Order: sequence, then structure tokens, then C-alpha cells
Amino acid sequence: MNLKPKDILDAVKKSPNPKVKVAITDIDGILRGKYIHKDKFTSLLDGGFGFCNVVFGWDSSDLAYDGMKYTGWHTGYPDAVAKLDLGTYRTIPWDQDVSFFLGDFDLEICPRSLLKRVNQQAEKAGFKAYFGQEFEWFNFRETTEELNVRNFNKPVHLTPGMFGYSLLRMAKNSGFLNEIYDLMMKFGVPLEGLHTETGPGVLEAAILYADVLESADRAVLFKSGVKEIGLRHGIMPTFMAKIDQNLPGCSGHLHQSLWDEKKNLFFDEKSKTKMSPLMESYIAGQLHCMPHVLPMYAPTINSFKRLVEGAWAPTTITWAIDNRTTCIRALPGGSKSTRIELRVVGSDANPYLAHAASLASGLYGIKKKMKLTTKPTVGNGYRDLSNGSLPANLWNATQNFKNSEIAHELFGEEFVTHFAATREWECRQHAKAVTDWEYKRYFEII
Repeated sequence: MNLKPKDILDAVKKSPNPKVKVAITDIDGILRGKYIHKDKFTSLLDGGFGFCNVVFGWDSSDLAYDGMKYTGWHTGYPDAVAKLDLGTYRTIPWDQDVSFFLGDFDLEICPRSLLKRVNQQAEKAGFKAYFGQEFEWFNFRETTEELNVRNFNKPVHLTPGMFGYSLLRMAKNSGFLNEIYDLMMKFGVPLEGLHTETGPGVLEAAILYADVLESADRAVLFKSGVKEIGLRHGIMPTFMAKIDQNLPGCSGHLHQSLWDEKKNLFFDEKSKTKMSPLMESYIAGQLHCMPHVLPMYAPTINSFKRLVEGAWAPTTITWAIDNRTTCIRALPGGSKSTRIELRVVGSDANPYLAHAASLASGLYGIKKKMKLTTKPTVGNGYRDLSNGSLPANLWNATQNFKNSEIAHELFGEEFVTHFAATREWECRQHAKAVTDWEYKRYFEII
């Protein structure tokens, strides 16, 4: 909102709502927060406030990780100090216009703090990073209570059939779609577009681009906000990467460019492709780092069920100009619009980590003066194995990340060790689960 700190504090004090809502994100990108009285809010601005550090010591189901260095039963789960970012101020239009702030921790493992550190490197090099994230997600006409009773079996899709860009389907659920668009705008998360995507009850939204930290903030708030708006309509949105093996997956594509004070540094009028050497080095860095940072783009078991051939998600380490089968889709256009679209990111990724990994990888290519020696894919990216394939599952991707000198260089040992351990935990939780697939395959026959 570009308000001065004094104006923000005055707005909070004058608000008729006596509460302030504050939140941070955990390692999975899930908002964790609480209400506090606005009198307490003013008292904690300088020193921050205590937030149980278990938010970095448990998974998305609130199960405590084992063997973690940072926190666990061995530490007694003390408070960590969270500090609010006044620049994130907004009011929540669907929650009595309560004042809202995001915060973060001065910790190596804090996702928002990690992105801030990577962005500082970009700024030190003279770059202004602009990002914008897109999301696809499924919507169901369900409630949490009903789905839990049925053990999440056969959720009812918001609409039937495969009908992308459908005005008819939008009209059928106009109240929900209009609230997403209008309330998000009031919430400081403006959308460039909103439409149905192919698949039953699937929507896609493109969030208006901003500087990289604001972009990630918007992405986090969008995912949480859509779920809260859905509750008002008896609708459950999900940002799982793959909801059904027979349906397309859900992406979280990242559009990005680097600027100086005046111009888009990815654009070069004299170049045949309109791509600058800087843009080529940025792409080369992302391609080179891709297998080293993949869990930050695809963080769950389910993520890798989206990254399969013929499902509108990449499987190979490829790039091309305006090709939706490659990992990186270069979009050289005008002096303002030239950018890249990183298509490997799933809708289930933590936006802070996806933004951080993407920017850090691009900066790595620039720092190392990498040349874009990988030829652009012609045609089907699933068949272009010239630069290798993406790791096929979370375990393999995590081992690459854990043992990667590049990952340690980009993000530091403390973050890499912690995040890798959380992904290994995710794999172990999955390995011991007995699934419906096993019941159907083995129960009667074996």
C-alpha cells in the first residue's frame, strides 16, 4: 500500500476492530498465525513477539519431526522471536477488515528470511527482481467435516467435465469467482486474470507481478485467502499438485525478470531473439542448478506425480522460446514484457522457497558468467533428453539437494540440512502408509 510506518500505525489504532491478525509461514508455506489485541501489537513492534519454534519442528499435519537439530523434544520447544514487517500491512475484507501483518524470524531456516537474503544479493549486484506467480487449483463442493467422515474419499468436484476458459462454468459459480477477484484486490493481492482451466472444478489465477518479496507474500496470501473465501461458499479449494492420475496437475508457474532503475535487463533490441546475454546467463544458471534445488519447487510426494509426460508439466531439463513442454519457457517480447516462465514449480510449493531457489539459481548463472550452451528445444520437450531429466521422486531429489555443493553455496548449510531432513521425513511418512491402491491391488488376490 506504500504507506509510511506512522500512517500504518495510525490506521491500526483508528480501526474499529480491536484485533490484529499476525502470521508467519512454516517450512511447507502454510500460514500459522493468531489474533492479538491492537494495544499489544504496538508494544511488540520493536522487540518482536514470541512464537513457538515448533512451527519449524513439525510437518503439515503437526507431527513432530525426529532427529532435527534446530528444535525438538530435546529443546523443549521454546519461543523464537518473530518480527513483523510493517510493509505487509493490509486489511482482510472477508474478516471484518481486521488489520493483518506478515512476520518472519531471524533464522537461517525461515523461508521468508531466506528469500530476503537471496534478494539482498540481487540488489547488491544492482538488480531489481520482479516476479509474478500463477496458480492452478481444484475446487470441491465439500466441507472439512464431511470429507473427514468419508476419509477424503471421492470428493465432489465443483463442476463436471473438462472445460478450460469456460464462461459458462464461471457463470455457474460467479459468486465464488467474483469474490476471489474482488476481495483479493481489496486484500492487496491484485490478479491479472482468473479463469477456468481444463479439468473438473479447476481454476487458474495470475497474480500481478511485483518485486520478488512482495510477489512471494502475495502468493502465500492468495493460497490461504482462496481457502478462506471458499469456506463462505461451501467450497474446498486444494493446491495439491496432482489430485488424480487421470487429470492434469496443478502448477505454480513463476514469471520473472531482472531490472535496473530504468529498464528490463532481459530485453535486448539488437538481439535476434530479443534476449539479452544477461537473460541467457540467468536461464543457464537455472538449468544448471535445477537438479540441485528441485525439492524447493516440488516439495511433496505428490509433487512428482504432476511431473510426468504429457500432463502439461516438464520432465526434462530444457528451455525454449514459448514452448509449454519445457522446464523454462522464455518469453522475449517488448522492453517491458520480456521474461521467463519457470514451469517446473507446482501449486503445492512454498512460494518463498520457490522464489528463493529460482532467483538464486539465475543469479548463480550470472555470477559464474555462464553461457546458454544448451540448445532450445524444438517441438516436444518430453523427448529432449540432451540435458538430462528431472529426478523422478522426492527421495532422489532430496538426496541430490542434501549432498549438493551448489545448494550449500546458494542457501547455507543450516538451511540445506534442515530442509533436507524435513523432506526425508515426508518420504518416510509416505513409505509406511498403507494406501487405497494397496487395498485394491492386494486385499482379495494375495
